Amino acid sequence: MTNDIFLRDVTTSDLSVLFEQQLDPEATAMAAFPSRDKDAFYAHSQKIMADESVVFKAIVFDGQVAGSIVSWEMGGNREVGYWIGREFWGRGIATQALTEYIKIVTARPLFAHVAKHNIGSRRVLEKCGFIVIGEDSYTNPAGVLVDEFVLILD
Repeated sequence: MTNDIFLRDVTTSDLSVLFEQQLDPEATAMAAFPSRDKDAFYAHSQKIMADESVVFKAIVFDGQVAGSIVSWEMGGNREVGYWIGREFWGRGIATQALTEYIKIVTARPLFAHVAKHNIGSRRVLEKCGFIVIGEDSYTNPAGVLVDEFVLILD
């Protein structure tokens, strides 16, 4: 792992790259979350960019947008999630990005949810100090029941 990444606010010009990344069928299967069509993706992204309680950062690796990382309030808890473009998997980028991000978002506890089959993402969270505190399930927007682990960083 090197220091080739940095985090910055997501800009409108980043959305085309982030849109394409979330279309990848292998990535959506891993995340257990379906991709959005272009209009829905842009509307959702612009909504979260306008919400001052949301911290939405682009992950930049060697000058390219490798993904994004975001935290938001849900049910009284601060949640975190991230998406890495598949072409950037396996390089330690998610771990490095989350390590930097939790220095920016200092609210604790910080919660994360990860599909049980997404071993790589669970490992990233655990390397950054998150621990599994339970299990849950939900029906994703595609109508698929997803079993997940709930993790916390105190």
